[in-house]
Amino acid sequence: MSKVLPNGTIILDTPEDIAFARLVTLQSALRLEARGMRLSRGVSALKIAKTQYGCTGGRQKVMQQVDALVERAKKDRLQP
Repeated sequence: MSKVLPNGTIILDTPEDIAFARLVTLQSALRLEARGMRLSRGVSALKIAKTQYGCTGGRQKVMQQVDALVERAKKDRLQP
């Protein structure tokens, strides 16, 4: 489970927390790329979503699939 220190620092110490944070970051990067910004000089967020999460289709369809993955992960995190 993630921890929040008194100074506001968040520590992600489980593989599940790290994977969730990575997925949410990818979701944000896809939205920025849709507006014309680039994640980095390397591989695009669209390519990462397609290769690592198995998403298919164009940018809009991939964004919908990643949104669904994030929602599913949120529900899974709330389950006891």
